[in-house]
Order: sequence, then C-alpha cells, then structure tokens
Amino acid sequence: MQDLRLNNLLCAMDGDGIATVTLNRAAKRNALNAETIEELVAVFSALPAWGARAMVLRAEGPHFCAGLDLVEHGREDRSPAEFMRICLRWHEAFNKIEYGGVPVIAALRGAVVGGGLELASSVHIRVMDETTYFGLPEGQRGLFTGGGATIRVPRLIGQARMVDMMLTGRLYSGDEAVQVGLAQYRVTDSEAMAYDLARRVAQNTPLSNFAACSAISHMQNMSGLDAAYAEAMVAGIVNTQDAARGRLDSFAQGTAQKIKPGEEG
Repeated sequence: MQDLRLNNLLCAMDGDGIATVTLNRAAKRNALNAETIEELVAVFSALPAWGARAMVLRAEGPHFCAGLDLVEHGREDRSPAEFMRICLRWHEAFNKIEYGGVPVIAALRGAVVGGGLELASSVHIRVMDETTYFGLPEGQRGLFTGGGATIRVPRLIGQARMVDMMLTGRLYSGDEAVQVGLAQYRVTDSEAMAYDLARRVAQNTPLSNFAACSAISHMQNMSGLDAAYAEAMVAGIVNTQDAARGRLDSFAQGTAQKIKPGEEG
C-alpha cells in the first residue's frame, strides 16, 4: 500500500486478502472530485495485482457518497471537452471495479446519490443500512449523469424507474430499495455484513470469482449467440481448474458442505 499516495481514500489489506477501500472526505459527504477519481483508478488497478481476494468499499462519516463534487465542478468552469474527459476517467474507475475480477462489496449508509449511485452500481454486492437512500438528482440541478448511470442503473432497476428518478427526484430507501434492485441486503450494520460476505466469497477459488465478477458483465454486453459461446469458453477453463479438484472430490465423497434452504450461498 505504501506505493499509493492517497489523499481522499484509505486503503488496507489483511492477511486473508480482504482489502478495505474507504472514501475519506466525510466533510464533503464523500463527494467525488477529480483527484478522488484518479485515486480510485489507481487503487482498483493495484489491489487485484497485490493478491486481494475480496474488497469492501466503505465510507467515513454518515454518508456513503453524495456524488459529483459540485463545488469543484462550478469552480473549474470546465469546457464541454474537458468535462467529457473527466467523465471518461469516471468510467475508467468504475470499470476497474466492475470488470477487475475481484469481488467488491459496498457497505452503504446515508446518501448514495448521483455519482455515488454510479459508484455503488459498479460493485458486485451492495449492503445498505437503515439510513441509506438512493437518488439521481441531476435533473433538478440542470445536469446529466456522466459516470455510467445510464449503463448500470437500468440493469438494476429498469429504464423507467431510472428516468423517473432523474425527472422527479424520487428517492428509494428501506425495503423498497431492495425490492427494486438497488441493494441486495438491508441490515442494521452494513459494514459488519459486508465483511462477513467478503470473508465468505474469499474462500472461493480466485478463478471462479474472477469469472463471476468479470465474465458475466462482459456477456451482458454481447449478443445472445456471442454470450453463449463466451460462457462455454469460460466454463471450459474454470470448470477444469486444478484448484477445484479437491472440492469436486469432496462433493463426490459426500463430505462437501451441503446447500440447504435458509443457508445463504
């Protein structure tokens, strides 16, 4: 971690390969400025190479992320071309998360709005607590999403709900947020559950996790015929890996853990 010079993020990894990435601009409700985006690119490029088996994305303070740093945006008075380049860096950061091949679990609290929802929608598992709310307020601010919301949020909740959120400022929270697909879990302590899930998925073989956390997203971008071919290719590699042989032997001998109703995973 000493190779990363971070001003807006905290980054650590324990001996089990569980990495923690923390948004550390609590005074700004963890709004994303240009420097933070560059740090996200750097961190999510480095951690897979350093052997992370799972990652927890969390935030300091009462809010996960309030989106684009509007103070910086107004002060910089960027040209259309300059802001387009900023947006492309947002895409680079969030693609590193979604396609990086290591499971990323977000512990959500408070505001997950605008660019904060774009960030959250790029992770693989979202855990919200009772304070969490989701919104896309760009329409009320004379803005439009630029960090991937039009790509990822409709996958979670559908196009019509996203358009409604942008036009009317509708917020989702509580059970409704889980029901529409903005989070997979709603719990009292989102961080505790995020780490529980991270420890669980870290026990999978890295190649299986890599496939689940990158191949599925790629296949969603393909035609059905191309996706079927790609799925067969990935299955051919993953399902014959040496690391799985002991697990398959345990299953054949009846000693593997049984999957029962009421037991997640």
